[in-house]
Amino acid sequence: MDIQAAAGGMPTALVTELGRVDVGRGREELHLGQAPQLLERLAAQTRFESITASNAIENVVVEADRALDLIGQSEPIFRDRTEREFAGYRDAIDYLMNKEAEPLSVPLILHTHRQLVRHIDDPLAGKFKEEDNLIGDRSADGSVTVVFEPVRAGRDTERSMQELVERYEDAVSSGAAHALVLIAALVLDLLAIHPFRDGNGRVARLITTNELLRHGYGIARYVSVEQRIYASRNSYYDALRSSQVGWHEGRHDLWPWAGYLLRLLADAYDDFERRVVGQRSLRGATKEDQARDYILNHAPREFRSAAIVAALPDISPATVRNALIGLRDEGLVTSTRGRSAMWRRVDPPSSAAPA
Repeated sequence: MDIQAAAGGMPTALVTELGRVDVGRGREELHLGQAPQLLERLAAQTRFESITASNAIENVVVEADRALDLIGQSEPIFRDRTEREFAGYRDAIDYLMNKEAEPLSVPLILHTHRQLVRHIDDPLAGKFKEEDNLIGDRSADGSVTVVFEPVRAGRDTERSMQELVERYEDAVSSGAAHALVLIAALVLDLLAIHPFRDGNGRVARLITTNELLRHGYGIARYVSVEQRIYASRNSYYDALRSSQVGWHEGRHDLWPWAGYLLRLLADAYDDFERRVVGQRSLRGATKEDQARDYILNHAPREFRSAAIVAALPDISPATVRNALIGLRDEGLVTSTRGRSAMWRRVDPPSSAAPA
């Protein structure tokens, strides 16, 4: 971890983003005191969105109605490896969300990986990679171009991980830089080391959530950071690659990656504020109106009805269905046919809603 880079030279635009995030955290604390039950409902929605999105980033995708079963059942019967991987993220994020805050450690990172792959037969569950790995881009013709070579397996990875955690904790203890900048530097290095044979991206996002919560940024509970990464995944990878150039020589630039993360968190806090204000304005509204509000203002542009049901646990599937039919009749959503119909929000021509 380059503490010197994290401690100084931050672009002015990112100072502004830090300010936005910290203002958002203050509003979060206010809402937590005034509307705790509302935040509990948002947390239930966010849990489903985060598990689904972080898996989707790695092409671990299951149908929405099946995702509802896998997330809601403590011991589901798995149909295939994809479902086992999907449920592993559920277990890992639930563990991190519910445990007491503690300093980051190598054992905690290893345990997070073990939780992530606990449902698959992986002899390296909770263990560092035993062979070198490469990060590459696959083109349309199937060829792969290497874009980054992580730290070598074995002692190099073990030493790098121990040094990373120690330097991070020292920087946190000394207040060497803003906590969010330190988290960005931590995650950049974690992904550059790429310590596991599989699951590095998901572990990095889980550790991001853990450290945000530890430092008092509860946004990961109430707005899905993972869903925002999924929606902007090209920018996510571009920022990582830009910041990893020269990493091995210590000549890399933290700020493209840190800037991406800070803007994402600032936007997430803005979304959080809109959700809270919107939900509070719906007090006394019918359940169907609440479902309509979520579909029009907070759901992904494309979705299946099961995803809406999962995101709104206090609203019945029949009510969600009625809301969808009403919106379709009004021309605000469209749908394909069949049991697993895909729904799509029809945004006004003047708006540019994110996919």
